[in-house]
Amino acid sequence: MRRIALALSSVVAAGTLTLAVPGTALAAEGSLVVGGVEYVDPSGCYDSDSWPLTVDNYTDTPALVFGEANCGGVPIEFVDSGASTISEFGASVYIP
Repeated sequence: MRRIALALSSVVAAGTLTLAVPGTALAAEGSLVVGGVEYVDPSGCYDSDSWPLTVDNYTDTPALVFGEANCGGVPIEFVDSGASTISEFGASVYIP
């Protein structure tokens, strides 16, 4: 079951990044709140040492939560535009 979940999350992440990266020359519009810290018009990877990791995505772009710092490893959660999450195992967030 764990292998299926990891494979599925990898496919979702790859699909999201494939669609988002080629045409992305500008930062996402709006704000991204990671662990209580707000980033306006964010772009890239944001680390946080808060636990559990809270993510509020008020941008026009989906965000990916990673279980390792520097957006390492595979994504563990997907946070759509206008959505929020509380991630027990999250350590960093990527937004194109």
